[in-house]
Amino acid sequence: MIDKIPYGKQDITSEDLQAVTSVLTGEFLTQGPAVSIFENEFAAYVGAKYAVAVSNGTTALHLCTLALNVNKDTNVITTPITFAASANCVRYCGGSVYFADIDKDSFVLDIAKTEELILSKPAGFFSGIIPVDFAGFAANMEAFRELANRYNLWIIEDACHSPGGFFIDKKGLKQYCGSAGLTEFCVFSFHPVKHIACGEGGMITTNDETLYKKLLLLRTHGITRDPSLLEHNEGGWWYEMQELGYNYRITDFQAALGSSQLKRAELGLARRREIAERYQSAFMNKPYILGQSGVVEGHAYHLYVIRIEKRKELYDYLKQKNIYCQVHYIPVHTMPYYKRLSGEKVSMPVAEQYYSECLSLPMYPTLTNEQQDYVIREIDLFFNSL
Repeated sequence: MIDKIPYGKQDITSEDLQAVTSVLTGEFLTQGPAVSIFENEFAAYVGAKYAVAVSNGTTALHLCTLALNVNKDTNVITTPITFAASANCVRYCGGSVYFADIDKDSFVLDIAKTEELILSKPAGFFSGIIPVDFAGFAANMEAFRELANRYNLWIIEDACHSPGGFFIDKKGLKQYCGSAGLTEFCVFSFHPVKHIACGEGGMITTNDETLYKKLLLLRTHGITRDPSLLEHNEGGWWYEMQELGYNYRITDFQAALGSSQLKRAELGLARRREIAERYQSAFMNKPYILGQSGVVEGHAYHLYVIRIEKRKELYDYLKQKNIYCQVHYIPVHTMPYYKRLSGEKVSMPVAEQYYSECLSLPMYPTLTNEQQDYVIREIDLFFNSL
C-alpha cells in the first residue's frame, strides 16, 4: 500500500534547517533581529505597511480585537464555516458573536446575508465584521469595505488560509490578502499545514500606524522601553507597563524558519494551483461530485474541497487506503458553547448543507502527481463500486 497521504503537510528543507540553526547558535533566541526581519519581509510580500509577528493565529486575532477595544457592549459578525478562533477572539474580550450564512459557491461569508443581519438589529448595534478567506478563496474585501462604511463597522480579515491569494477589484487590479488597504487588520497563521510553517506562529498586517503601535505594546505585556513613550525615566533599565497586555511574542528561531519558508512561498503557491487544476480536471462532470473548489483566479488553495454524498463512508474508505482527508469545518454556531450563548436555535442552512457534504482532499506542495492520482483513483473506485 502507498505511504500515508495526509490532507496537509509541512515541507522543511536544508535551507530551513540552516536558517533555524544559525539563530540557535547565535545571540538571541527571542526578542532578537530575526523577528523584525520576518515582519518586514512578510509586509513586503503581501503589500502592507506594517506587520506584527505573534505566537499563533489565534493570538493574532485576539490582539486585533483588543486593539479595536472590543468589550461586553461589542457585537461582531463572522462566518460559521471557519475555525472557532475567528469567533472566539471576540468572546475573549467579552463581546458577542453573531453568525451570517455563507455563499453557496465560494463558502465565504455572504455579503447580502451579512447586511440582512445588520438591518435586523437597531442602528449602531454592530461594531465589526470578521470575514474569512476560507480554504484560500480571497473574499472580496472591497465589497465588505463598502458594506462596513455604510454601517460604520471595522473589519478584521482572517487570511490564515490565503497568503498570496487575491481578488480583482472594480478597477481590474489585484488586491492581495493581507495588504490591509481595505481593512483595519488582517491575520495569518503559520501552523505546519499552512503555506508558511513556523511550527506555531502568526502575523497581523495593518496600514494604520496608531493601531500598529498599539499591537506592539499589547504583544509584550503592555510594556514599553521606548523613551519617547515613557511617563517617567530613571535610567537605562527603566520600563513601564502602560496597558494590560499579553506575552504573545514569537521566537527568533520560529521567525527565521518563517523567513526561510517565505523565500519559496510563490513556488509553493504555484504548485498548489497545479494540484487544484489536476483535481478540477479529474472530477469535472463526475456524477458523484456535487461541487468542488475548482480553478479560481487568486485562490491560494490551503484546502481543496469536494462536496459529495456518503461523506463519512468515503472518509472511512480513504483512511483504509492510507489517504487521510479532513472536514473543514463543523459549523461554529452548532458548537455547544455557542448554542448555550445564543439561547435559541440558530439556523444557517447553506453552511449546514455544505458541512454535510464537504471533504478536504490532500493539498500541499510536496504532494506528488503519483500520490494525487492514487487519491483520485480511489475516490473513483469508491463511487463506482456503489
